[in-house]
Amino acid sequence: MALQLLGSPLLLLLLLGTMVSEISPTEVCSNTILPGSKGDDGEIGQEGEQGKQGKTGPPGHRGLTGELGSTGDAGQTGKTGPAGYKGSKGDPGTDGPSGLKGKPGTTCDCGRYRKVVGQMDVNINKLKNAIKFLKNVILGIMETEEKLYLIVKEARKYQEALVNCNLRGGTLAMPKTENTNSALAGYVNRAGLTRVFIGLQTSEQPDQGTAVYTDQSPVQNYTAWAEGEPQGAAANSSCVALSSAGRWSPVLCEGSMFYVCEFNKERLAPITLQQ
Repeated sequence: MALQLLGSPLLLLLLLGTMVSEISPTEVCSNTILPGSKGDDGEIGQEGEQGKQGKTGPPGHRGLTGELGSTGDAGQTGKTGPAGYKGSKGDPGTDGPSGLKGKPGTTCDCGRYRKVVGQMDVNINKLKNAIKFLKNVILGIMETEEKLYLIVKEARKYQEALVNCNLRGGTLAMPKTENTNSALAGYVNRAGLTRVFIGLQTSEQPDQGTAVYTDQSPVQNYTAWAEGEPQGAAANSSCVALSSAGRWSPVLCEGSMFYVCEFNKERLAPITLQQ
């Protein structure tokens, strides 16, 4: 009987526990609270404190060009620029007013001045003779009315001789007339030479004739070729030499010999005559 009494509460607890475990959570509280209707707008709050400055935004588009400003003050004077080119000569100006009449001159002692002038003429003639002696005897120069000729006794190839004459202010001698050729031949003979380079070369160009001078003018009215010349020699034998007999003959341009320079008196510089 006591066992039955003890077992009844235990059985009751087990039965109650089984019933509780079978009740789902949704069945414990299934009531949902729904929101109410929207209330009235509240009052506007007070203005808040100023916020921190944000990051710099991207640059905007370029604006329109503004109006020109007013002219500024004049700046300081700059440095003086380089001098310009010389201008062209201007027209002659008008004549100035006549000057005042001068004082009367003294009586001329003409006899004394005539004596001085006469002595100057004598000295000038002596100087001319000395210069002529210097050119003809010391330097060995031959002179004509318009030209000076100089035999350079330094053997050179034709092209070198031509350049050397040019450096002296002249060119290789060009005997374009019979008188000039005869004078040069006598000049060569007196110097004790047999032949010298002259400013002449044979040509194979039909429009230039048989030969041309160093100034590119063709041989035309006068020639003094040796018998049988020119024979249409090779290009290396196109240079020409003048013999002491006054005859022209083709020679090797690469050969070395003395030569005659020709100078125009109007353009002659004194230093060019030095040997």
